Amino acid sequence: MAEPRKILTLNAISARGLARLPEHYIVGGDIADPDGILVRSANMHEMDIPASVQAIARAGAGTNNIPVKKLSERGVPVFNAPGANANAVKELVIAGMLLGARNIVPAIKFVEGLAGTDEEMHRATEAGKKQFAGMELPGRTLAVIGLGAIGSYIAEAAIKLGMNVVGFDPAITVDAAWRLPSQVKRAENVEDALRMADFVTLHVPLVDATRNLINAQRIGVMRPDAVLLNFAREGVVDNVAVIEALDANKLHTYICDFPANALKGHAKVVALPHLGASTEEAEENCAVMVAEQLADYLENGNILNSVNFPNVGMPRGSAYRIAVANANVPNMVGQISSVLAAAGLNIHNMVNKSKGDMAYTLVDVDSAATDTVMQQLSAIAGVLAVRYLPAA
Repeated sequence: MAEPRKILTLNAISARGLARLPEHYIVGGDIADPDGILVRSANMHEMDIPASVQAIARAGAGTNNIPVKKLSERGVPVFNAPGANANAVKELVIAGMLLGARNIVPAIKFVEGLAGTDEEMHRATEAGKKQFAGMELPGRTLAVIGLGAIGSYIAEAAIKLGMNVVGFDPAITVDAAWRLPSQVKRAENVEDALRMADFVTLHVPLVDATRNLINAQRIGVMRPDAVLLNFAREGVVDNVAVIEALDANKLHTYICDFPANALKGHAKVVALPHLGASTEEAEENCAVMVAEQLADYLENGNILNSVNFPNVGMPRGSAYRIAVANANVPNMVGQISSVLAAAGLNIHNMVNKSKGDMAYTLVDVDSAATDTVMQQLSAIAGVLAVRYLPAA
């Protein structure tokens, strides 16, 4: 019988996702010494993550709530669910564009403030509705900053609505490029995209390079009647710069998913309570994806959709598998092979890949590895974690 593995959940995880874990797994919110952690929004930066943890999986795309660097130093992969919530975010961005284009929120507030008889309200409506006249989407230009799964979905939807789409992503992947509709015009840089746009939507992770990506200088190149949408991360937009631009009529509206005191109550701001992935379907899709990834890693050592490790997948060629996480340094494969050869272990199959400073090796050997072999592998300079994964 397979050894039971323990999974700690830090948030409520969709039952459909948890059902993808093997039956012998023990799952709960009060698990001691877990093998893996499933998380959504819980902040793990101040958490004392047990030494037993071999992997962490976030049921969502961003991993800002997880101390990825510290976990990398321990040889612990962090999984996410890119694209699993893309449709939910896409639909909310389209709704946001319509809110901004038709001035719907201020119009609703205007109606809520009407008083008097129905006839008096009707006269006030006819007199006041002109201030909420908007624009239609066909023929307008949407700039998509960040062309991953979500950005590509939005670009495709906007084209179907008759919009022109310009996109910018300095780190676009080959897969993302294949997904992107051919009608999307490529911008040379962020400023180039902003200059052309009636609507700007942001879909980038929050890293040092993207913090305050939209600042006073970049807002200065935008059209004064442009609508800015941020359903990515709060920190990619400088809220103070946005408010100053709105007050000076240098920006039409700001639609975002991140409430803040600086934005609260402003007539030209619509701030939603982080609803981007808040649909039943998105939560289920994310949970299913990361549960499957986590289980495959714990059982077979395969890695898919890790933010800090390379994708590595290898069909089992024998019942005896060794997984090695290490710093990306020269001669690591040679040293691993030497230890196995000295122990008389024949390598049936091996794969090694790297991602930045991290590297990862899977080795199938033709006979069982001893504790001594595992200790010798762990002692190699640069090795961060070693796991022995015999078939159940």
